[in-house]
Amino acid sequence: MTVNGNAFSKMEDDYIRRHHKHDVKDHQCSSSLVKHIKAPVHLVWSLVRRFDQPQRYKPFVSRCIVQGDLQIGSLREVNVKSGLPATTSTERLELLDDEEHIFRMTIVGGDHRLKNYSSIITVHPEVIDGRPGTMVIESFVVDVPEGNTKDETLYFVEALIKCNLKSLANVSEHLAVQDRTEPIDRI
Repeated sequence: MTVNGNAFSKMEDDYIRRHHKHDVKDHQCSSSLVKHIKAPVHLVWSLVRRFDQPQRYKPFVSRCIVQGDLQIGSLREVNVKSGLPATTSTERLELLDDEEHIFRMTIVGGDHRLKNYSSIITVHPEVIDGRPGTMVIESFVVDVPEGNTKDETLYFVEALIKCNLKSLANVSEHLAVQDRTEPIDRI
């Protein structure tokens, strides 16, 4: 399968088809990105699932305040570091499934151009170099802002997600080294 020029393996394709469904309208664009991380799924998920602490791995987030209890429908106000064309983003937690490792959020406000943005992140165990690893898939759908093309919008959003996924890998792999995860015995 190829999504926006990205070739995916059969396993990645299956996960995307099963968990990353977006209703994409004509004025929107959508994509899926995959990152393989040399850290066990429980460590990676422990970072992804923290709706109240995205700054633990998202380098562009300087601060996050959750309004009320942390539950489906909760809102967070995210402050964005300078250098991006935004300073705040208001986001809603749509799904947090600790068994299937699925996280979904939407952007509902802020001073940016990402309108009708929805993101799904799934976390899947895999073996990398004989050790527990994790495949992270993040997909999104967003309106194409007036004055921009679909390609420009995809390029911008994918660059942000790639940066976040790279940082997630760095933080997770650092935690995994501290955790000293044992190799998986091959039977």
